[in-house]
Amino acid sequence: MDTNKLSPMMTLQGGKVVYTGDAEEPYPSLSDYHDYEPNLEFDDSELHQTPTEVAEAIDLLQEMDPDEIASPVSEFIDDNFEAELADNTDINFQSMLSSYPEVGEAVEKFMMIDKCGIVDVKGDDSVGRKIIVVYACKLPQVNKIDHQKFLEYLIYTLDKYVEQDYSLVYFHYGLNSRNKPSIRWLWQAYRAFDRKYKKNLKALYMVHPTSFLKIILQMFTPVISVKFGKKLSYINTLAELSEHINLEQLSIPEEVTEHDKKLSKNTETNRRTGENPTAVLVPLPTRQFGVSLATIKQNYKSVIPPVIKQTIDYLDHPDVLETEGLFRRSASTVKIRALREDADQGKVLEFDDPHEATVLMKLFFRELKEPLLTFDFYEEVMNFQQISKDMQLRHVSILVMEKLPEDNYKILKYVTGFLSKVMERADLNKMTASNLAVCFGPNLVWSENKNLSIAAIGHINTFTQFLLQHNREIFMI
Repeated sequence: MDTNKLSPMMTLQGGKVVYTGDAEEPYPSLSDYHDYEPNLEFDDSELHQTPTEVAEAIDLLQEMDPDEIASPVSEFIDDNFEAELADNTDINFQSMLSSYPEVGEAVEKFMMIDKCGIVDVKGDDSVGRKIIVVYACKLPQVNKIDHQKFLEYLIYTLDKYVEQDYSLVYFHYGLNSRNKPSIRWLWQAYRAFDRKYKKNLKALYMVHPTSFLKIILQMFTPVISVKFGKKLSYINTLAELSEHINLEQLSIPEEVTEHDKKLSKNTETNRRTGENPTAVLVPLPTRQFGVSLATIKQNYKSVIPPVIKQTIDYLDHPDVLETEGLFRRSASTVKIRALREDADQGKVLEFDDPHEATVLMKLFFRELKEPLLTFDFYEEVMNFQQISKDMQLRHVSILVMEKLPEDNYKILKYVTGFLSKVMERADLNKMTASNLAVCFGPNLVWSENKNLSIAAIGHINTFTQFLLQHNREIFMI
């Protein structure tokens, strides 16, 4: 084995790889937002388990063909992952990926895993990326969960969003010897998520990382490409995470927030947990983000919020409507913040590209005090598929007319009418009713007190797709 390919934490002795246990971390933090890594508290069981887990990781590396272990600057993993590693796994990934169950089947197949709440899908972050959250503290004990089925569940969930830009947030606190998957499973999981899943993953946030987690990531360094590594950020506190994501969107478990409070006391910043600098209320009568539709109407004397009218006016042109991936792609964080500030000050918005407009549009709806379809409408969306197909159109038409407040109805008609124009150019922009529903649905309706489950996401997307496909009949256009 080429010793140049070994991690600095390993040495070659007698022809075998040996973990040296060097306390000095050879790699700097991958975060672009801080250049220190404070010693974090972690479960004592991790300390006891680390040698075993590290040994297992080393065994895995030893079993691999030397040619598989890429140089740290190699890009082959992202470019042709399955082709390079197909012969070195005991899981048939292709079979797994080609047999996704339908929504109803998935709810039944993954019911027990879904109830644990390990994976949660939220709306868009500040630059228009879908947010997928994983909570380690909600993982059941290893003898109470089928990890291969859990991997299928992850793949099934991600498959709905990998065609658009998305962010992944992993809360590490709560992982211990009782619920920790094996290193071998982690390796198999990494291999299961091929280029299809990595391509549009724009950010991977590791929240509350421990020494154990960093050691394991260092073990995988030889087979993780630089391109993928640049997407990874260690996030030490929730205050730090709030610089990238609005924490109010996340249903963070209480035990995680309590853990964060303890950590925050030991950091130099000692900022208040949950503070979001990007969501500070602007004390202006022209404010549009984070307020109610009634407030905007009162201040602007218009039912259609100016930010929505301006974004749609910009987007409603043939050359713009034909932009591939419209509503799927993210935009510059700096530009979105500037546009948001301009909107909150009542200024005329100036866009440099279509994705800035679509991101701002989705962000507006996501940050409303109450969703456009209202909290009361949520249960109707959940029960939509129980209605017989020949009655669905009539039912939704009456529901939209009678259940929604008049202003909400007018805005929904205005927005879905525009989205219908996007669909008409699906041959060029690739945005079908189904694709638009995935991008836009979770920004139109959500529960006041429930997390988004895999079943809820399926129902929201199905209802939104129906709404778009039958827009003319429902709104009698």
